[in-house]
Amino acid sequence: MINTKAILAAAAVFATTFAGASVAETRITYKSAKAGTSYYQMGVQIAEAMKAGSNGEVIVTIEEGQGSVQNVMEVRARGADYVFTTPPVLVRLAQGGKAMFKDKSDPAFDDIRALFPIPSLTMHFVMSADSGVTDFAGLEGKSILLGKGSFGAREGAKYLKLFGLEGKVEIADAELSNAVAALKNGQIDGFVTAGSWPAPNVVEAAASTGVSVLSLNDEQVAQTKRTRLVIPAGTYAGQDEDIVTTSLPVVTYTTTKMDDDTAYQLTKTYWESKGEMASAAAWWGGVDTDLMSNITGKIHPGAIRYYEEAGVALDDAQK
Repeated sequence: MINTKAILAAAAVFATTFAGASVAETRITYKSAKAGTSYYQMGVQIAEAMKAGSNGEVIVTIEEGQGSVQNVMEVRARGADYVFTTPPVLVRLAQGGKAMFKDKSDPAFDDIRALFPIPSLTMHFVMSADSGVTDFAGLEGKSILLGKGSFGAREGAKYLKLFGLEGKVEIADAELSNAVAALKNGQIDGFVTAGSWPAPNVVEAAASTGVSVLSLNDEQVAQTKRTRLVIPAGTYAGQDEDIVTTSLPVVTYTTTKMDDDTAYQLTKTYWESKGEMASAAAWWGGVDTDLMSNITGKIHPGAIRYYEEAGVALDDAQK
């Protein structure tokens, strides 16, 4: 005889267990940059760290981004699970309806909140050894791939203009993900990428093709109005000297749609996993709480809870 009560009791236990598991698991979409870049690989590392650090309770799905500007724009249509990276300056521009966000104002931009800083954008002007280019003056008449839509592409175009090279360089019509293959095949003389160093696509190009990563002089650095950064000799194959370039802070954001507990868990797990991530990739070595000063806007209340517990000082503008 079928024991109906037993079956119902078992079903209730199963339902409760299943519901508990569903509640316990938090799914996040992390959007950063194009595949093959350092920021995409950082996203993969962060996803793995979140899963391990939360005992599988936080599942992060990496979504290929189309650039920092687009990451901000997507805030308008995304939900509570959306996490993305961008330079803080772009958040300020979006909230002020300025520059590339002119006539695109949206109340959703005011809901953007920071979680934690990540390694800075580092400009790389990468030229094939065969091109013979070793400085910016040598770029005239050469073919350069900037990519499309990304902050690095915009920054690269800006630098060409600042250095008197606008209209004097052929800009290749292709995605940044095709840069190394195009360089190998001789379709372009060089490419520009803003990945934090060591950038995977530059590592690949240097090892397989032979490249020269251009250095900026002091006057050029001043023209960019960015922070001077030195990539140590030996970072890339064939690099015998330090490379002087520029950098720009990058921060991981979400919005006020995310609940406080999730923001807290993401932030706490990130900082507690950073040391282990640094043992696997050099770019994490320069990340510490001093970079909190790069966050020029408001921090998510859940993240603030973690920083207060950890004794990290925040200024009034961040709260």
